[in-house]
Amino acid sequence: MKILYVTSEAAPFAKTGGLGDVAGSLPVALAREGAEVAVALPLYRRVRDRFGDQLTFECYDYVDLAWRHIYCGLFSMKKDGVTWYFFDNEQYFDRPELYGYLDDGERYAFFSRAVVRMLDRLAFWPEIINANDWQTALVPIYLEDDGVREDRYRSIKTVFTIHNIEYQGRFNPYVLGDLFGLDPGWVQDGTMLMDGDLNLLKGAIVSADAVTTVSPTYANELKMAYFAHRLESIMRQSEYKLHGVLNGIDTETFNPATDKRIAHNYSIEDMTGKAENKAALQRMLGLREDPDLPIVGIVSRLVSHKGLDLVCEVIHDMMGLPMQLVMLGKGDQKYEEFFRWAGQQYQGRMSVVLDYNEELSMAIYAGADLFLMPSRSEPCGLSQMIAMRYGTVPVVRETGGLRDTVQPYDALRDAGNGYSFANYSSGDMLYVLRSAVYLYKDYPEAFARLRRRAMESDFSWKRSANAYLSIYASLWGQVWPDPALALEDEDAPAAEDAVPAEDAPAVEEAVPAAAPVEETAEDVPAAEEEPQGAKKKKSAKKKHSGK
Repeated sequence: MKILYVTSEAAPFAKTGGLGDVAGSLPVALAREGAEVAVALPLYRRVRDRFGDQLTFECYDYVDLAWRHIYCGLFSMKKDGVTWYFFDNEQYFDRPELYGYLDDGERYAFFSRAVVRMLDRLAFWPEIINANDWQTALVPIYLEDDGVREDRYRSIKTVFTIHNIEYQGRFNPYVLGDLFGLDPGWVQDGTMLMDGDLNLLKGAIVSADAVTTVSPTYANELKMAYFAHRLESIMRQSEYKLHGVLNGIDTETFNPATDKRIAHNYSIEDMTGKAENKAALQRMLGLREDPDLPIVGIVSRLVSHKGLDLVCEVIHDMMGLPMQLVMLGKGDQKYEEFFRWAGQQYQGRMSVVLDYNEELSMAIYAGADLFLMPSRSEPCGLSQMIAMRYGTVPVVRETGGLRDTVQPYDALRDAGNGYSFANYSSGDMLYVLRSAVYLYKDYPEAFARLRRRAMESDFSWKRSANAYLSIYASLWGQVWPDPALALEDEDAPAAEDAVPAEDAPAVEEAVPAAAPVEETAEDVPAAEEEPQGAKKKKSAKKKHSGK
């Protein structure tokens, strides 16, 4: 299967957020599963500066975009089994930042147009093109537009992935011709018109052969007005081709046993280094060194949809618990001012760093005991997966990928890999956070088993890659894996287990399962035996509970 993955960013070349993580890892995972994969990226200044000596010049051509006749250079690089193509135009991409310019619409229209018009300059003619977010939303539109005149473009199936529907690429409809070089019919028939605006995201959703999102729950949420930012009707109309595929993380990079970014390495079999990382984090941030107090970590952009209003409402109640709080992030001024003030009120027990620092974020993942993500909305979320990989138990709200990755702790069955709450309520958040804190303090053996299950959760890209390959294959009326290959490979899943994307597993089947129960329910006291919020008196014969 020949796949071209088109994205505006990809780690390690250029990254600003989750899209960069996905685009840097998923194509590599697809290649490892046997697909022939190439990735198309703009040649940004930061890419040229860091990787310029590793790039091979392929060719150049001129791309027509409306009335413009624009130079486009093509460079390539082979890495991790994937061919990475970089589309060069210094006028558009020789800039210090990736986004945030007044001509972003024109910049990414040029990139999308260049990808389509220069397909025959690539190493292969793709069977599937997977575009991502509004910056590349014009790719399926240009393919459909060119396909009216040239048969070869009709041979390509398109997949469009929504990473965050909030960003839609909205413009004045009168610029359709001059800016994007498209016929007015694209607006007149409603394909790209939404609420009086030219909406690139809507156009891609309507035009693509399949639409994917970054988690099964988010795919369902996008049919609701609360989450869809006015595109809920379009998402419901496209339900027949909508698929939710949970993102993964790079389990080689995020590996506490080998990660050189953390102070002390450790593994699921030897957790000694976890305690050493905790002590190092306390020293680094000026917290009192106390192994019996759980550290609650927050690594987040300080914006409203991350649920920080809930934290602000009950900060004094949170700090009334026997815990320490560490926060790292930057964002809206109101949150920065509030948490700066809160950190001053609880010196020695609360540390607030208003910055983005990768070294410190890894120290928090490795050194904290609990990780708080009370998001109002979260398409997928990677932080909770990284936290679990490092044995830091997540406390999350049940939305998007948070719901799909965190199974709530059940004391009676001794099951689950974290804590979660459903309502967007500061009281509910405080309730489960209190439960987690007291489990850590009063029932260390039960907490250790919970932590182990979190670390055993499978968030590898292999799972996600096979889900995408199943969707790609279904567009050609095929199944993945190929039955012939499955018969040849003893380790491959049986052909009858592969399903077309239309019959993809339900949400609960896509969620990593909790580890096997280590004790029977009879060995664990009922929840009511431990009153909520009351500190238990310790004894040598302590039973395990989750409340």
